[in-house]
Amino acid sequence: MTPLDALVALNMLPKIGPVRVRRLLEAFGDPAAVLGAAKDRLMRVDGIGEETAKILHSWQDHADPAAEVREAAERGIEIVTQDDEGYPAPLREAYDPPLLLYVWGKLEPRDRHAIGVVGSRRATHYGAQATKKLSYQLAQSGFTIISGLARGIDTAAHEAALAAGGRTIAVIGSGLGKLYPPENLALAEKIAAGNGAVVSEFPLHTAPDKQTFPMRNRIVAAWSRALLVVECPAWSGSLITANLATEYGKPVFAVPGPIDKPTSAGCNQLIRDGATLVADASHILDDLGELPFARKASAAEPQAEIPELPEEEASVFAAVTTDESPVDRIIERSGLPAHVVTANLMKLEMRRLVRAFPGFRYARR
Repeated sequence: MTPLDALVALNMLPKIGPVRVRRLLEAFGDPAAVLGAAKDRLMRVDGIGEETAKILHSWQDHADPAAEVREAAERGIEIVTQDDEGYPAPLREAYDPPLLLYVWGKLEPRDRHAIGVVGSRRATHYGAQATKKLSYQLAQSGFTIISGLARGIDTAAHEAALAAGGRTIAVIGSGLGKLYPPENLALAEKIAAGNGAVVSEFPLHTAPDKQTFPMRNRIVAAWSRALLVVECPAWSGSLITANLATEYGKPVFAVPGPIDKPTSAGCNQLIRDGATLVADASHILDDLGELPFARKASAAEPQAEIPELPEEEASVFAAVTTDESPVDRIIERSGLPAHVVTANLMKLEMRRLVRAFPGFRYARR
C-alpha cells in the first residue's frame, strides 16, 4: 500500500475526521502504521474510543483506497495531500485542515490570494447583481474568488469571476462524483477547464448532507484572505462561514440591504456586529492593502512593479507616468486606439494601479 492509498483510506472511514486523524498520525508517524495498529494501541490515542478503534482496525470493510485513487485518475482528478506542494498554504494554518483534497482543475500559487464570497441560495435580483459587480471587480484586481458552487450567490460569484477573465475555486459539500447541485455541472466544467478548480475533501461518491456543508464552509473561511457576505437571512449558513472566518482571524465584509427585507437581515446584523460595510470592491481593496499581482520594486528596479498584466493593460500602464498626463498624451504614447486606452485605464484604475484626476488626467499610484 502506498502512503497515498493509506491516507485515502483514512479519509474514507466514517466517524473519524481530520482532527482525530492528525492525532493518530502524531502517535504512529504515518498512515499505514495507523491502519495496521492493534485496537488497544489505537485506544491510547486521545479521542479514540472503542467504536473508532474498531472502525480503524477493520478499515478494509469501509474503504477501497486503490479503487478510489484509480477512479480519481480516470476522471482527471488529482488528490492533493498536506505534504504536497500544491496543497493550499492557508489551509495548513487551520485547526482542522482537510486531510487531503480532490482537485478537478488546477490550483495555482496565486490562489492563496483569495476572497471568499458567500450568501443565500435564494438570492434576490439585488443580491445577484451586487455579487456580480463585486466579484467581477475583485477578480479583475487579481484575487481568486472562492465560493461553494451552490445556487444563488455562489453561482453568481463564480460566473462573475469567469466573466472577468479571473480565477475561481468552487469548494463543494459533496464528493466530485456526486457534484451538487447537479444543474451547476456545466459551470463546474467551465471552472475546471483552465479557469480554476472544483475542490472537495470528501471521497468521490459522498452525497451531500447536513454535515458536509458546514465542513465545506470551514474550508472557504480558512482558505480566504477575507470573506464577503453579500445577502443572507438571519438563519443562513453563510453566518456560520462568517463566524469561522472571524475565528481564523480573517476580515469579514458585508453588503447592506433594505432593513425591511428578511433576505438582508443576516448581512445587516453582521455589519452591526462589526463587519465592514461594502458597496464597492474598492472598500475591500483599501482594507487589504497590497494587491495579489503586485510586487515591491527593489532599489535596482524602481519601475518593475507589475509583471503579470494582460498585454493591452501593460502597454497602457507603460504609457502612464507618475506625473499627471491627459488621456490624449497617454493615447499618443501607447500607440493604441482611443477606445482601447480608455477601457484599459478603467481596468488599471480598478486594479488600484493608476489614479484618475479631473480633466481626464491620469497618473500612476
